[in-house]
Amino acid sequence: MPGIGEHNLYLVISEDVCLGKSAFEAAAAAIPGGVDIIQMREKNKPREELLDLGKRLAGLCRENNVKFIVNDDPLLAAECGADGVHLGQDDLRNFSISAAREIIGKHKIIGISTHSCAQVKEANEMDLDYIAYGPVFFTKTKDYFVGIEEIPELLRIAKKPVVFIGGIDAANLPELLRLGAKNVAVMRAILQAKDSAKAGRRLKEMLKERVLGAGF
Repeated sequence: MPGIGEHNLYLVISEDVCLGKSAFEAAAAAIPGGVDIIQMREKNKPREELLDLGKRLAGLCRENNVKFIVNDDPLLAAECGADGVHLGQDDLRNFSISAAREIIGKHKIIGISTHSCAQVKEANEMDLDYIAYGPVFFTKTKDYFVGIEEIPELLRIAKKPVVFIGGIDAANLPELLRLGAKNVAVMRAILQAKDSAKAGRRLKEMLKERVLGAGF
């Protein structure tokens, strides 16, 4: 069955924040740190290049028991052999959830971005597998952030696993965990660390500590 479960460390890879590494190199370096899910988020590459990269990342993730998600495009996700697709609110204008499901298949993962409790309520009624919420904290990727005020209510009403994203790092992760977060997505906290595997390992340990009820 599709899905992501709980207590996942989700890495979003965009080559423009990889400090000179290719997306593939960045993924290979991060996986030993305990990453559970990798998303290819490349906005400025031609489709042919994206297809090649996606197939290589899909193979790498498969070899390491990591789920591989493609951003924005279910057609590309299907061609790459990805485990699923992630759609932003704007992407829903191009692909309805039902269309995306038809393209990638019923046993694949679909996630969408949300930015409010109202959007989470809408997502609850959709045929998808997880809900991303954010950006929670300031991030260079976006020109706004939603903050943490709605998180308790959001987690109360959400019917699907919630992945928190946006400016999350080892310094502010405990705050999210105290509020009940179970899945988090990061970019720079791993991709721009001197040792990406070590950085990922620390984040994963914090998630595990939350599971065990220790440290927070």
